[in-house]
Amino acid sequence: MRTFLLRSMASALRRGGAPSSPAPSSHILRRSFSVESGPERKVAILGAAGGIGQPLSLLMKLNPLVSRLALYDIAGTPGVAADVSHINTRAEVKGYAAEEQLGQALEGSDLVIIPAGVPRKPGMTRDDLFNINAGIVKSLCTAIAKYCPDALVNMISNPVNSTVPIAAEVFKKAGTYDEKKLFGVTMLDVVRAKTFYAGKANVPVSEVNVPVVGGHAGITILPLFSQATPATNALSEDDIKALTKRTQDGGTEVVEAKAGKGSATLSMAYAGAIFADACLKGLNGVPDIVECSFVQSSITELPFFASKVRLGKNGVEEVLGLGTLSEYEKQGLENLKAELKASIEKGIKFAKDN
Repeated sequence: MRTFLLRSMASALRRGGAPSSPAPSSHILRRSFSVESGPERKVAILGAAGGIGQPLSLLMKLNPLVSRLALYDIAGTPGVAADVSHINTRAEVKGYAAEEQLGQALEGSDLVIIPAGVPRKPGMTRDDLFNINAGIVKSLCTAIAKYCPDALVNMISNPVNSTVPIAAEVFKKAGTYDEKKLFGVTMLDVVRAKTFYAGKANVPVSEVNVPVVGGHAGITILPLFSQATPATNALSEDDIKALTKRTQDGGTEVVEAKAGKGSATLSMAYAGAIFADACLKGLNGVPDIVECSFVQSSITELPFFASKVRLGKNGVEEVLGLGTLSEYEKQGLENLKAELKASIEKGIKFAKDN
């Protein structure tokens, strides 16, 4: 069972698809991440005892590119670290709790992943989340600037459209900002778009790719189904509109299904692990690593925007353009700009005023 689980999950992480059927045993990890251990890489997860943090910690422990895994939260991390540390994979795991241990957790990190903060509950908007999570993100990013200013930062804490600008302002104030190293994790939008498209187009989900651009909330999420591969003529305009709406409302779908007992923690952890793996591969010099992310950008008039990004040894190597859009997508792009602009400005204002 363990062998199948490792093979299946690791293979999925490699290609960004769903877990596969067992491959021949000699190919267990060679076909997934890599058999080679690669360079020493420390990954810190801030918020590791939470609903996203715990499964994300498990998935990062399974990644052979990670040599040291630092798990930080206000409380609960010693237990999570003890549990995860018993898994017989490469990463050495240490747990850190309370603010006084945050510096130790961060020192020497190559990649910091931030799922910290409160999750969405039924009836909550991302503005509600902002009022709680903005201060948490600002505090954590202040520590990152002090203890590991050269690390790549993967921001999961919502609302990403505002927390990424907050992080940028904190780093600017500290004199450590490098736009190539700050990422808003929008991978869950891509994961959902792939899944929903594959189901509707009746194509293997493992072969599907769908770029998702814009932001990471509601109408700011714009899946480009016109660029989806493998292409299909089987979807009507109404199908595309329905797929777009479901992708935009994917988080609400899960919150309502869990009926007040959680948000999209498991799928977010999976998506976060996929994106973190891509960042580590880029750091290690693996060529042609391209994923979507919310980054500082000049492809629109907005200062931050999600689009395809080529990853490399310094983080962002290249922010790729939007490509050819359908008329429906062009209209969606115009419709999202005002809301995304307001969210970005809200984050910047918070960071400057606090």
